[in-house]
Amino acid sequence: MTQLRVREAATLLGVSEDTVRRWIARGRLTATTDGAGRTVLPGAEVARLAREQAQVPEAEQGSRSSARNRFTGLVTAVTRDTVMAQVELQCGPFRVVSLMSSEAVDELGLEPGSVATAVVKATTVVVEAASGTA
Repeated sequence: MTQLRVREAATLLGVSEDTVRRWIARGRLTATTDGAGRTVLPGAEVARLAREQAQVPEAEQGSRSSARNRFTGLVTAVTRDTVMAQVELQCGPFRVVSLMSSEAVDELGLEPGSVATAVVKATTVVVEAASGTA
């Protein structure tokens, strides 16, 4: 079973190490010690809390969609020519890049500093495991 150190769990959950320690003290996360006496958390336990903490943006009122991956963030750059544009969003710690028509950029009013949601529906998603992970 994957064991995560407090620092790793904090990074993955997007909180401080102190917050993780408080959650352990309050029983929100279960921790043990490894052979070296360091505090570790079961990866499945951290995944459970990450899922509980997830803030999934809702689809636009009245609309329905099969897409489940929504990333709301700040537009940080728009690079365009007469036909196509590249739009970059910073969604928490993640950079999302989209290619779209320049017409769509104009219709959506996308510019650096505006808030937008990237909706992702893909038939292929590549998942990589960290080295040393079974």
